[in-house]
Amino acid sequence: MNALRLFLCSSACLLALAHQPTQAQVRPRNRLTQPAGKRLSQLDNARIAFITARVVLTQDQAQRFWPVYNEFITKRRDLNRSARLLRRAIDNPSLSDAQLRENFNQDFALRQQQLTLEKDYFEQAQRVLSLRQVAQLYQAERDFTKEVLRRVADPTQADALPAPR
Repeated sequence: MNALRLFLCSSACLLALAHQPTQAQVRPRNRLTQPAGKRLSQLDNARIAFITARVVLTQDQAQRFWPVYNEFITKRRDLNRSARLLRRAIDNPSLSDAQLRENFNQDFALRQQQLTLEKDYFEQAQRVLSLRQVAQLYQAERDFTKEVLRRVADPTQADALPAPR
């Protein structure tokens, strides 16, 4: 019964997303006119619906899983943002060799932190989900990313968010 309720809830979210007017109907085609926070929120909502449909969670699992997952996503975004800023700094032609070396060392440290975060999250996820569900989660994340990239590459699909299979 709980799985059915969760499925119905995620289906309702997807239907609501599917029936929203596209940006082309509301404003110019330039998606940059929409605030980044709103785009990120829409993407997060679509990711949650996608993962929910792919990884069947009991109500207890869902209550324990989503806070862990959201914390992981926040930490991963922070690390990615730091790495992006660091890589941009490397393009500065006025940096000395010592500064460039330090930037590379910081980049290596950030990548190590990302790997440590992934390992920690894997352990935390296993405390809530079965190993099979963790595998489904990782596959759902990869599939979601592929679908978003595919839709970004195809401008006719760019406004639509991915729907789970």
